[in-house]
Parts: sequence; structure tokens; C-alpha cells
Amino acid sequence: MATHAPPPNPRVRTRARVEGTVQGVGFRPFVYRLAHELGLTGHVLNDERGVLLEVEGEPSAIERFMVRLSGDAPPLAVIESVRAQAVAPTGEAAFRILESTRAGTPDAPVTPDSATCDDCLAELLDPADRRHRYPFINCTNCGPRFTIVRDVPYDRAQTTMAPFAMCEACAREYHDPADRRFHAQPNACPRCGPRVWLHGIECAEAIGELADRLRAGAIAAIKGIGGFHLACDAANERAVAALRARKHREDKPFALMVPCVAAARRLVELDAVSERQLRSPARPIVLAAPMPVMAVAPSVAPRSPELGVMLPYSPLHHLLLSDFGGPLVMTSGNLSDEPIAFKDEDALRRLAPIADAFLLHDREIHARTDDSVVRAGAIVRRSRGYVPARIGLPVPARRPLLACGAEQKNTFCLARERHAWVSHHIGDLGYYPALTAFRDGIKHFERLFAVEPELVAHDLHPDYGATRYAVERAGVELIGVQHHHAHLAACLAEHGLTGPVIGAIFDGTGYGLDGTIWGGELLVGDLEGFSREGHLWPVRLPGGERAVREPWRMACAWLLATGMREPPPPLARLVEESAWTAVARLAAGAASGGSGSGAAPITSSAGRLFDAVAALCGIRPTVNYEGQAAVELEASADVHEHGSYPLPVVTSARPLLLDARETIRAVVGDLERAVPVPLIAARFHNGLAAATVAACVELAGGHRLSTVVLSGGSFQNRLLSERISAGLRGAGLRVLTAERLPSNDGGISYGQAAVAAARTA
Repeated sequence: MATHAPPPNPRVRTRARVEGTVQGVGFRPFVYRLAHELGLTGHVLNDERGVLLEVEGEPSAIERFMVRLSGDAPPLAVIESVRAQAVAPTGEAAFRILESTRAGTPDAPVTPDSATCDDCLAELLDPADRRHRYPFINCTNCGPRFTIVRDVPYDRAQTTMAPFAMCEACAREYHDPADRRFHAQPNACPRCGPRVWLHGIECAEAIGELADRLRAGAIAAIKGIGGFHLACDAANERAVAALRARKHREDKPFALMVPCVAAARRLVELDAVSERQLRSPARPIVLAAPMPVMAVAPSVAPRSPELGVMLPYSPLHHLLLSDFGGPLVMTSGNLSDEPIAFKDEDALRRLAPIADAFLLHDREIHARTDDSVVRAGAIVRRSRGYVPARIGLPVPARRPLLACGAEQKNTFCLARERHAWVSHHIGDLGYYPALTAFRDGIKHFERLFAVEPELVAHDLHPDYGATRYAVERAGVELIGVQHHHAHLAACLAEHGLTGPVIGAIFDGTGYGLDGTIWGGELLVGDLEGFSREGHLWPVRLPGGERAVREPWRMACAWLLATGMREPPPPLARLVEESAWTAVARLAAGAASGGSGSGAAPITSSAGRLFDAVAALCGIRPTVNYEGQAAVELEASADVHEHGSYPLPVVTSARPLLLDARETIRAVVGDLERAVPVPLIAARFHNGLAAATVAACVELAGGHRLSTVVLSGGSFQNRLLSERISAGLRGAGLRVLTAERLPSNDGGISYGQAAVAAARTA
């Protein structure tokens, strides 16, 4: 019987829309190589939404292609969705990469900047390679992205690399599908790319010369990826102290850059999570406990419980650390509280009183970004390496919106449909340069993501720079969002939830609905609204903002609230008697409705309670940076102490009250008995944690809820956060904390956006 060969499989064609972080990460070259490997024809291109591709060939080959499209994607790609549909075959004979198109509203995420990959690092250090010691080496798997992008789609002409025409060798790589630099937009080499030099100094090798100067004790301003750093020898006490004096940064710790993970381990205690963060492509500053003995100057982190370390993330940093041979202080290029300098002219003007030398280059930085800061899995400051990765919204923003954020640690947020783009760290909008950076950043994001806001969400505080900006925008609908509700909403929305939940929201300052200063709040709410179901016992804030800088004033206010007037021995030695008497009179007059009430507003702030206890213990009667008293109080606590001070929860009141007056009496009693401060600090933390758990359990039962959000800057205190979380879980409650955003005011803008979206759904 005659046999016949089976008919060949019919050719089919599939069109696929790939969305997510798929531009600037080598995704088109990856698709090209995969299609060739599987014998498929068709094309791939970038457009305003992501990557669009068509493949044609045997059905089994297309099935394998679609599986590997997600499974084998480049390391920097983040695929959010792949939507495929069958289309008619065209008989196309080859597979091609087509020119990018832009026909609609941009919706393709711009990729964050990424640390130098291992392949590029090997070439950088290889004397035989044509890019040996070239400080701008990169490929599709690493290098600058967000900081050089002017517009989308992500092509060289839309970046600050546009002025640099590729030489013949670089162009060959760029057009070769088999090459790692195929369509790598910042591709360059010493012949055709940016160059680096020491300002005003003739030398053969700028980076090596700078390393010599740093060893001799110089302070340098170094232009990096997202702005300037100020650097000096971390082991040279004279250099570090000089940097502190010139930068006007009295106590706040400096970050260190170290050449490798082994060097980081010699400085800090790294657990597995912290080491992963240190090695990640984002290359953040990682906060960790210092080793008992470190070869760095005492002035690097005086009285700090943590040290911030990071690895080199650009080729320039790798070369400098390799030439220098040890850890360098690597701190933001600014005076304290100003935005980081990122333009050459501005840096030469502003940093001239600080820096002895300037290392410059001619690749323009388009978007200023500070280094990100993380701690054991939590983000403290979200900036370079993370921004502008988009975050989803559980309720879509039906109308495009802008959320302006808070006054300190400001970020802003744009949102459209299910996507939110939270900005890089801006800073304190009380300073005009930061407010200018805020306005410029909004314009850049609006252009980059094609969002023309119809809604503008803002904090309720009328004097915040962000609020004034919102009010001044013409032709938009304003949505005011209470500060602590925004904290609750940010955490809730980040986890993809809408509520209702209980929220323990502890921070320093937030404008309350009753015109007082909130900060130790127990809320019940969802994305749309909330009710204030509890708070810390309210006391006076004598001197207003001055009490934030002088925690002894809060100690005075809390003592008065308990009926005591005299400071305990540790504090009595640190405050002038006349000053204490004047502040006591101010707070007492305000409490009785006297003329001092405006100068001593009411506050329920948890942050100010921490300040009061730190001052009472003599740890920190005054501070030089925000949160310093609380940081040092936590650092002093004996973690093995499980005793706690009483902090009654007054359930008969509505809102219920966390009455810390008894806590203050217990603290003073132990101080008078000369109990060691580490025990007092631990008992205070434990007492506040136990009271918070008890209050949340009470509210959970009354409202039939099982989830608690912990948010606000006070929850950057690990001891407090861990004790409360453990207590709540032990009571059978689910606990949500911030993961992709800071729990401090850096997450406020996202919370405002989530609230605005929910209210206008």
C-alpha cells in the first residue's frame, strides 16, 4: 500500500502586544534573536505603549516563541501583559526590527537607571578591550535610562546622547542583532562618546588623578548618573570633618561607597535581604548596623545606629573605587536641605565653597535623581534605580490626575487609568530651590507620560508649598486629602486593596480635620474616606516648629500634661532654667486659653512623644536633622528588655485615647531611680507597641475588621514596627506595611492619587 508524506504544517501569523518595562532593556533585539532561532519571520517595533510584534511560521514554533517571550526575557525587562491575536499570514520572508512609531498617548514605562552589568565591567577592566577604562561603557542590560531620557519612545534621538554620533565600530555593534549592544541607545566608546575631565586641571588620566587627590585629603564634587556627589576619604577624619563643616551637616550620617560586597561586610552587618538589595541593579544605599570595629572616621556617622553603604553603580564609580582602593564618603552634592546639583554651571557655583576638585563629564543629566535608600527590605527614599517604574492603582483614575505630595520628603505622582508614576525624591518644599525642582519635575513627567491633569490632589495644610502649587493650577478640579488618610491609602493601594481597614498612622506632623496637628492616629477607613477612631493624648507644641528642632520643649509640654513641672536630672543639666520656665509658662498659658495658644498649638504627634522621651533621658535635647531624637532613642534601647511602661487605652472615650501621661510618669520615675537609659528606651517602645496593639484589637472587634495598616514615618523605627506587627499577628490580625514605597512622606503623593481616583471613580 502506497504511503504519502503528511502535508506541511500551514504557516500562521500572530500579533502580540507586550506591555511593561520593555523599552531600553534590549527587548527588541531579544525578540529578533528568538524569532531567528525558531525560524520565524515578521517584525518588532517600539511604540508609545510598549512593544508590538508579529511572527509568522509553523504553529509549534510560534507556541514555543510565545512561551519563551516571557520566560527568557532580558534581565531588566518587567512584562506586565502579553496580548496575542491571530492575523492573516503575509508570506513575509525575513524578521526585521522596524523604526519606532508614536501615534497615540505614551503608555510605555521608562526604565530606571541600572548598575553596570558584569559583561561591561569585564570589558572596562580588560586592557585589551577597546573600552578599557572608558567611564561610559554600557549595553542593553545596564547603564543610564531615566536620567538621560527627554521623551518617549526611548530612542537615542530622545536622549541626552543625541549629540554624540556613533563611530563606525559602535554603529556596527548597534546594528548587529547578535551583539550585546544591538539597539543600545547610549552606546559609545572613547572615540565617539562623552569624555571626563578634572575642572581647570590638565592631567593625562582624570580619574586616577582624582584618586590621588582624595588620598591626600581633598574633597571632590563628582558628576555621576543623576547628579553630583561630594566625596572624600572615609578613613580621613580631617577630611570628613571638613566636609561636614563646609556642607553644614552637623550630625546626619554620610553614606559610603565601597568597591565590593566583601568591603561592605567589613563595615556593616549584612543579612541576606540587605545583601540582595546591595547587589541589585538599583544599587541603593543600604542601611545596616555597623560592625564593632570599622576603619572609617568617627565623623562619618556620629551617634548613629546605622551606616549607609552602596556599591559602585556606574563605570566611573568602579574606576574611581578601584584606583582609590578603599571606602569613600559619597554624599549628595548640595548644601543641607537643598536639591542635589545636576547641571555643571550650578554645581560649579553652589559647590565651590565645599569641593577642592570637580570631576565633570559632557553627557548631560536630564532628570536629577538622588541615590535611593533602603533598610532590610523597606524603602526609605525611592529615587535612582527605582524611578520611574510605575505602580498600579486598585481603582483606575478615570480622569488624568496629579497628586502633589507633602511638604517634606516630597514626591509627586501622576496617574492615568490603572497606572501611577511616583516621582523621584524632591526634598523639603520649604526651600525655594526644591520648589523649583518640584515644578520642573512635574512638567517633565507630564510630557514623558502624556498626562494632562484634570484633577489635582493635595494636602489640607494651606501653607504647604505643594498645596499652594495645586491651588494656583488653572482649569483643574482640586481634591484635598488629609495627610494621615493619604498614608493609610498609600499602603492600602500598594497592596492592591480598597479597604476598609484599621490604620495606625504615626508620624511627626499632619494637618488635622480639626485644625490641630495630628500624628498619633488610629483611623478606620478605605480609599474614599476615613473616621478618626483614636489618637494619642493631645499636648501642646510650645513654640510650634521650634519644638521640632528643640525636643526638650516637648519634654516640658508632656511633663506639664502629667502635672509635673521640673525636669528630671539628665535633662535639667542640659537646659537653662530661665528657658525652661519661659517655655513652661508658654505651654501652660496656651492650655488655659491664654495668649500663648497660637504659639503652642495642640498636637497628638507620635514623633513628638518620641522627642519628649529622648529629651527626658538626656539623649537629644536639640536636633540637627529631622527624626534625630527618635533615631537615637531607638538605637539606645536594649532589645533584650521585655518590660514595658503603662500606656492606658481609654476605651470609654470616642475617639479612644492612648494616654501616654502614665508613660511619662514612669519614665521620670525610672530616671530618678537611675535606671539605665537602654532599659528606659526599651520599656517605652514596648509600652507604646502594647497600647497600639490593644487599641487596634479593640477597633477590629468593634468594626468587624481583620486588617491593620501601619504607616507614617514613625514606622521606620524597626523596633516599634516589629513589636506592633508581632502583637497584631498574635491577635489574629493581618498587618500591611509599605514595601514598594516609603512609609514616610515620600509615599504621600501615591496615597493622594489613590484617594482621588477612588473618589472620582
